[in-house]
Amino acid sequence: MPINRQVVLTSRPHGIPQAEHFAIRDSALPALQPGELLVRNLYLSVDPAMRGWVNAAANYSDPVALGEVMRSFAVGRVVESRHPDYAAGMHVMGMLGWQDYAVTDGRPIRRIVRETDLPLSLSLGVLGLNGITAHFALSTLGRPQPGETLVVSTAAGAVGSIVGQLGRLAGCRVVGIAGGEEKRRICLDEFGFDAAIDYRAGDLAQALTQSCPDGVDVYFDNTAGRISDAVLPRINRHARIVVCGTAAIASWDPWPEGPRVERHLLNKAAQMSGFLVWDYEHRYEEAVARLAPLVRSGALRYREEIQEGLESAPGAIADLYAGRNLGKRLIRLTSNDE
Repeated sequence: MPINRQVVLTSRPHGIPQAEHFAIRDSALPALQPGELLVRNLYLSVDPAMRGWVNAAANYSDPVALGEVMRSFAVGRVVESRHPDYAAGMHVMGMLGWQDYAVTDGRPIRRIVRETDLPLSLSLGVLGLNGITAHFALSTLGRPQPGETLVVSTAAGAVGSIVGQLGRLAGCRVVGIAGGEEKRRICLDEFGFDAAIDYRAGDLAQALTQSCPDGVDVYFDNTAGRISDAVLPRINRHARIVVCGTAAIASWDPWPEGPRVERHLLNKAAQMSGFLVWDYEHRYEEAVARLAPLVRSGALRYREEIQEGLESAPGAIADLYAGRNLGKRLIRLTSNDE
């Protein structure tokens, strides 16, 4: 059996994990037992949610233990199987970790990738967790209607860019908020938003007033912090706020404080709802069935930023929070063949 290279968590970060919190180790692969399969990972995902998976602060899942392989989604090819549901040669996506190979009993696998006409990497992005999140969070909590104004933060990111495009397809006027002129232009030129704001330039509140003359009906919040503080005073009656991420909050210890939202919600009879994609695991195929035809037709566009080799993994989460990515961040394990 080959040697398995793995990225493991070596120390507990306070806030955003850095490269020094991880190490790469070699590990021998165990012999396959009945009911198990061996997956050779081809692409590894890098997601903002991974910050919460390694911090000790309370989260929706138990933190990755010190010395354990870094939890992550990955897509790979089944090399060998003693599991009745999986055969050698299949491509599968699931929580397979930052490593070259994964031996699993099948429980971490979320789906078999059947979209063979599309790039395999998309099963971690627009047809993976990011697209599934955008689809269900917007459709079930945001409930966009034709003619409404939808505002999206981190609008050039892997989730925000899909949310904005789905909002346009639903007939909304879409306003994106992104960091930097390049990302602002991407929202307009590549993803077709009606307006886009660089929150780092000028007066954010004034820019929102100019871009949203009729107020905000749906706010898709990936950041919290001062961006959300600027959006909330501009919500309309019966607005829907979807809380999908808190990228602007550097640490949850001590617990962050800021403007109170209750009067905004009460005065406008608005709704604010948190979204966790894990609540929709039983409906992943439904989302992919909706999104894949849009990708094929060109109605849903995407951006990928692919780094090469397992060595690029340890610092990848910090890069996301520093805004150094343009599109979905992926790691391709170049020693492996698709």
